[in-house]
Amino acid sequence: MNNGNIEARRPLSPHLQIYRPMLTMMMSIAHRISGAALATGFVLLAWWLLAISAGPEPFATVNHFFASIPGQMLLFGYSWALIHHMLGGMRHLIWDTGHGLDKVSIEIFAWATIIGSTTLTLVLWLAGYWLKGA
Repeated sequence: MNNGNIEARRPLSPHLQIYRPMLTMMMSIAHRISGAALATGFVLLAWWLLAISAGPEPFATVNHFFASIPGQMLLFGYSWALIHHMLGGMRHLIWDTGHGLDKVSIEIFAWATIIGSTTLTLVLWLAGYWLKGA
């Protein structure tokens, strides 16, 4: 019996063009992207910390950048990535205990991560603006 013909028809390596996009697949991709965004954001955090230690003029320059519209958008995206990555990590921690691995729970956790990260980011920023004005 020759199995060579059977093996030749199978794809050698599955890829994104074979699978239809699913929420859990998109959440995995978003988790990886948010992790990369956090690594990039730590460079901005280091810039801010270095500016603090360098004196008032460099600190004023960094504060001016972060107070601008692009700086605020960057900080908003960074805070969303931080919260999203944290909630995704909590989701994986729950899965590591063996709980929530059925299809319904996986979808609930995915939507909870999306809704939770967006809601918590908005609450964080609204509280920040409220405290800034108070």
